[in-house]
Amino acid sequence: MTTQEIYQLAINEGIKHDLRGEDYVRQSLIKAKKKYEEMNDKEKAGFDLESLSNPYSDSRILFSNGDKPVKKILAGIDIEGAELLYAKQQGDIDLVIAHHPHGVALADLSTVMHLQAQVLAKYGVPINIAESVIQSRISEVTRGLSPINHERVIDMSRLLGLDFMCLHTPADNMSAQFVIKAIEDKGAELETVSELVDFLKTIPEYAAAEKLKAGPKIFAGAPERSLGKVVVTEFTGGTSGSKDIYEKMAQYGIGTIIGMHMEEEHRKEAEKYHINVIIAGHMSSDSLGMNLLLDEIEKQGIEIIPISGLIRIKRF
Repeated sequence: MTTQEIYQLAINEGIKHDLRGEDYVRQSLIKAKKKYEEMNDKEKAGFDLESLSNPYSDSRILFSNGDKPVKKILAGIDIEGAELLYAKQQGDIDLVIAHHPHGVALADLSTVMHLQAQVLAKYGVPINIAESVIQSRISEVTRGLSPINHERVIDMSRLLGLDFMCLHTPADNMSAQFVIKAIEDKGAELETVSELVDFLKTIPEYAAAEKLKAGPKIFAGAPERSLGKVVVTEFTGGTSGSKDIYEKMAQYGIGTIIGMHMEEEHRKEAEKYHINVIIAGHMSSDSLGMNLLLDEIEKQGIEIIPISGLIRIKRF
């Protein structure tokens, strides 16, 4: 497979596992294409053509030398200059994959946050309310990303001649779907917060993180509390959503949130509205999604070298 083929495989997997449903995402791409075709030349000149085939603005090929075959990949959660230098030093690594975005994928991270509102709507929060609440957070994230040196690591990959991509939301979608299915399969066996935490620790990535003192933890609520309606709303969608959403979630019957990470002000708001919060873990949850995605790549006969916090566990 080439870098481009690996990238397309990842995007397809992201769409297949999207919490909004594959049909919804495919229809969104068709609408985007129609909108583009109706634009005038000036509007088309500034349009991101990649968005016509890739619905995830935070996942991109950041640098590529061309269509050479890829036999070995260095993959990690956060790739910086040190990891790229290691890849170059090895001499036989054809592609470096980061989970967290760089370059245009980081600069445009906020665009993918609209996914959060649509996922909340599937869990019962009216879409108009979810969209309204998330909009201010999207603007906040956009402003926060503005001063960052987005191209720094990409410049390094270019100078070293290393193919480089980031795969963020596709992997997060796969992680979220995996956890949702695992909990659904358990069904009525899980009644309390502590029972759900213990169950998460049976998933290999979380079990490994537990040994590193970074396993699933209760951030709000208490071990003996009833779960109520459990949602996985803070695994995918770019970055943390709005702290104002928890009041609405409580009003529409959500009892427990499972997330990757949570800021203190968000935790306080969730606690204020009596919502249980279980934080599964950031690096471990990212590793889960990346592992599921990398398994699909490795099945094509490509060797994967894990680095930078990636807890590599194969499932085939």
